[in-house]
Amino acid sequence: MHMLQDYVEKSMYIVFFGGAGVSTESGIPDFRSVDGLYNEKWKYPPEVMISRSFFKRQTEEFFDFYKAKLLYLDAQPNKAHLALAALEKAGKLKAVITQNIDGLHQKAGSENVLELHGSVWRNFCLKCKEVHPVSTVTDAAGVPICNCGGVIKPDIVLYEEQLDDDIMISAMDHIARADMLIIGGTSLAVYPAAGLLDVYKGQRLVLINKSATHMDMMADLVINDSIGDTLSCFV
Repeated sequence: MHMLQDYVEKSMYIVFFGGAGVSTESGIPDFRSVDGLYNEKWKYPPEVMISRSFFKRQTEEFFDFYKAKLLYLDAQPNKAHLALAALEKAGKLKAVITQNIDGLHQKAGSENVLELHGSVWRNFCLKCKEVHPVSTVTDAAGVPICNCGGVIKPDIVLYEEQLDDDIMISAMDHIARADMLIIGGTSLAVYPAAGLLDVYKGQRLVLINKSATHMDMMADLVINDSIGDTLSCFV
């Protein structure tokens, strides 16, 4: 912990790259752990049910699954989210790059958040592009429909969809400029997001994850512990 604090003290351009493990301490299940979404029994594999083709082919079943398993609108930021917001306020942290879609970084007070996979809080009509609040989705009995008759889609990146180019470019720019990169709560198994780390050229690479990752040998500091507890010293 003292080494982490020393790294932060010496750094002027910190970037955080996080995954589902950041939000598990807020009660949001991850995907790949023993208790994760992928290990639950479903009619179809979860990665199929949150794919673009499934959304188009079986839209009502998509929304049944989406509302039951991907919406945690009452979840609150945990110590990790709050610590990152505090580091940004202190001028140390320049960007949060997240694979999560829950909006908890913003709820904690972080302002420069790059959402690689979108957000459940934004929704838009596929026909007229009108933006709708999340309540339009949750209040719909089945498939949410816009006033124009078009289907309303959550602004999240489904399987078979590409990540937003502008967000990817911005994320790469921040990582390339960083003198410290903190990776937290991710197995680094999801590409192309995990490939962003290849552009990091700094001297202080920190990995905080409860289990090992394939990048551990490249890190300057590996902490296999709760990310909330680890970062709580910065709140």
